[in-house]
Amino acid sequence: MDHGPEPAGHRRAADLSTIDELLREIDEAADPKIAETLARYFQVKPGGYGEGDLIIGVKLSTLRVLLKPYLRADLPLPAVEEALASPIHEHRLAILCLLADRAARALKPRTANAAELAAIYELYLRNTQYIDNWDLVDCSAPQVVGGQLLELPRDPLYKLIASSNLWERRIALVATYQLIRAGETDDTFALAALVLDDQEDLIHKASGWMLREAGKHTAPDELLAFLDTHAPRMPRTMLRYSLERLPAATRKHYLSLPRG
Repeated sequence: MDHGPEPAGHRRAADLSTIDELLREIDEAADPKIAETLARYFQVKPGGYGEGDLIIGVKLSTLRVLLKPYLRADLPLPAVEEALASPIHEHRLAILCLLADRAARALKPRTANAAELAAIYELYLRNTQYIDNWDLVDCSAPQVVGGQLLELPRDPLYKLIASSNLWERRIALVATYQLIRAGETDDTFALAALVLDDQEDLIHKASGWMLREAGKHTAPDELLAFLDTHAPRMPRTMLRYSLERLPAATRKHYLSLPRG
């Protein structure tokens, strides 16, 4: 008996065709009303940090559903890299989520694959011009960059943090989330000290976020020591983010310090 077509979410990876099929499904899910909302959210406007981007209106939650049957397909990395150059924001976001998932699997003991992780990392770093908004960075930098550098020298982070490109600096900071989760916070504190005078609010937010996570997960005393040294110089946003998990009296103390 014919029960009709199998739902897309139940298709086997072997039945999937190409990256083009994934991108086509994303295009079909586009919603102009959602596009208007997302364009405002990601500052796709003259002078905004997302200026020039093309948003078609697909939420991240929808993208993750569309991506699910592709995650174990191990699509060829050259095709994945080509898709990362798409002018459409949601295409790039989907590709970066796919790469993040592959990098995370390459880190797991049962599926560890150092060559796969290195290839994804190298692809990522030669295409940072397409990783050009905070959601694109945040969904991928910990798994891809942080994951690759867990057992390697951290010099690439310091090269990225010195970049004139806002998104490369954010990649450096957010990548340390993977290190924090492994109990390593030295690079988070060192990188945060290097962006105290950064002019970009999105860097202040990323740095404060990583400081907060370092203090919460692994290094509460180190966070307080960092604040004792740097709080008067820290941009207000960075400071507020870093304090979010601390007791109210501690937050009040650091927020009341004279600005220096």
